Amino acid sequence: MSIDLTGLSEINGPLVALDGVTGAGFDEMVRLRLSDGSIRSGRVVQIEGERCIIQVFEGTNDLGLSGVHVSMTGHPMELALSPELPGRIFDGAGRPIDGLGPLFSEKKADINGLPLNPVARVYPQDYIHTGISSIDCLMTLIRGQKLPIFSGPGMQHNKLAVQIVRQARLAKADGTRFGIVFAAIGVKNDVADYFRRSFEEAGVMDRTTMFLNLSNDPIIERILTPRCALTAAEYLAFELGMHILVIMTDVTAYCEALREFSSSKGEIPGRKGYPGYLYSDLASLYERAGIVKGASGSVTQIPILTMPNDDITHPVPDLTGYITEGQIVLDRSLDATGVYPPVAVLPSLSRLMKDGIGEGYTRADHASVSNQLFAAYAHVQDTRSLASVIGAEDLSLVDQQYLKFGTAFERHFITQRFDESRTMDETLDLGWTLLSLLPKSELDRVDNEMLEAHYHPDEAQSLLDQRGEEL
Repeated sequence: MSIDLTGLSEINGPLVALDGVTGAGFDEMVRLRLSDGSIRSGRVVQIEGERCIIQVFEGTNDLGLSGVHVSMTGHPMELALSPELPGRIFDGAGRPIDGLGPLFSEKKADINGLPLNPVARVYPQDYIHTGISSIDCLMTLIRGQKLPIFSGPGMQHNKLAVQIVRQARLAKADGTRFGIVFAAIGVKNDVADYFRRSFEEAGVMDRTTMFLNLSNDPIIERILTPRCALTAAEYLAFELGMHILVIMTDVTAYCEALREFSSSKGEIPGRKGYPGYLYSDLASLYERAGIVKGASGSVTQIPILTMPNDDITHPVPDLTGYITEGQIVLDRSLDATGVYPPVAVLPSLSRLMKDGIGEGYTRADHASVSNQLFAAYAHVQDTRSLASVIGAEDLSLVDQQYLKFGTAFERHFITQRFDESRTMDETLDLGWTLLSLLPKSELDRVDNEMLEAHYHPDEAQSLLDQRGEEL
């Protein structure tokens, strides 16, 4: 139902109040026509009896209480959808900014999505290949999963995001199309240009749909960006049958916009000033990943968020960890030593990888290699702590071998060139080669049959000799 009113009751920052409104709905879109004929958009964010609070997308500068004509559209914000979405670039509110003209849509959809019946979900199993050894081997990304990346300010998460977009592909070529939906939230102009230029140079723009929200855009647009991106992803996946990987960076910027918006409405703040509904709000985004019965496509999510002060207990990563199925944590100390990608192995995990690896999915020895690498690297950390107390020269021979394994593991397995894409076989073979640096008796997470087939100390020494290192 369309409602037309003239005049505003109150203006407070990006919010305006309207009295005497009946029949309006929460999240309903609003058009404000100013006295000079210009049009601004907004949406209903709060209803108190017949008083309606509207958030104006373009801000309230030059807005007066009189001379403003307000029209209620009767529907929430909708995104135009079309098979032409891949290859297009939109702003945070879903408007084309690539100079290719408007999108010829075949339908529109509510950006808030529709509730997904849990019974209709299919358990994720097949994996998505990223070409990055530390992810593919140790924290495998499963199709339909939500696997966030926890980074820190100033670290190389943007570079890692670009590499994943360039290299990601379906592990099983079943004829289904694969696509990327990339949402940049609250980024600077140079970062947005970097993303666009990198995708164009890599030749992946034809399968990528971009939503770019800049740091100088209104905060309401920052709140809309991930919802627009996920609406596009759901359309491509569940109606066009594509397998879609959604990458969103930076979710922390989204949460800060939500905090600012909540404060402007006068809501009681929760932990660190974030609204008390932050958990449910994030869940409304993350839970839009998955596989649905009867649909040939899927939606997989990699949200990237920066932890303020590298604090993993901060509300944003803390709540994200409760909702998602694992995390990939980037380590500042590794980043400072030149390791790229600086993946911290021990605090990272993928809770769904156990059902998406092994024979028929990756390789029969995948789980064994992963478990043994985790166990060996954990022992390396204990050995390094001991060496810092008593000195490396006083360690046992086995512990000294662990130290050398740890160094080689970081230099050759975790470290990878930005333009290097390793196959799963190359990754697992490299893992075996590095494990062969250790005595066979230390490899207690691998059965004897696999150990006999893959344990080759001479290959491990050859790897180090090629790089001028000593065992």
